[in-house]
Amino acid sequence: MQTIKTIIGILAVILTFSGYIPYLRDITKGKTKPHIYSWFLWGFVTSIVFALQISGNAGIGAFVTLAAAVMCISVIFLGYKYKCISDIIPLDTIFLILALITLGIWIFAKQPVLAAILATSIDLLGFIPTIRKSWNKPYSETLLFYYLNTIRFLLAIVALHTYSIITALYPISWLLINGLFALMLLMRRKIIPLPS
Repeated sequence: MQTIKTIIGILAVILTFSGYIPYLRDITKGKTKPHIYSWFLWGFVTSIVFALQISGNAGIGAFVTLAAAVMCISVIFLGYKYKCISDIIPLDTIFLILALITLGIWIFAKQPVLAAILATSIDLLGFIPTIRKSWNKPYSETLLFYYLNTIRFLLAIVALHTYSIITALYPISWLLINGLFALMLLMRRKIIPLPS
């Protein structure tokens, strides 16, 4: 069984890197405009979640989280380099502040389960500015990326060696949010025509 989990975990890591290729390409073309608040929080928190998963004996499934953290940092770098960072409104800043407050609570949380819940909450709060931006501009995100993320998180869940709130809450939450976000983008694109 461990061999199968290892193979699935490796496939999920490969899917993570390959899933980011169209996203990064679209940033360099100015087509995708990442929201800096979301990607900053995701990069930071995902790195810490990786450490939590390792401490919770997640096994190869945790390396999917590590790959995602590395790619989040790549998105921030390319977003700045190609000046493709999305507009920021005051509501986005409110959600960033809420996420940072939650981050402060998380740092002092001594219980791994509470830490996993808070880390997942921070990332979900960080996603709100991207959802807001994409609701109004559904073509400012790469749809394929979110489809592949949904599959990637499903594989990451299957590849976990140990199932607990510490190891599984994060990938289960992101499986759901990526699937729902991809569906939202698809629906909004049917309503809003592709800009010229």
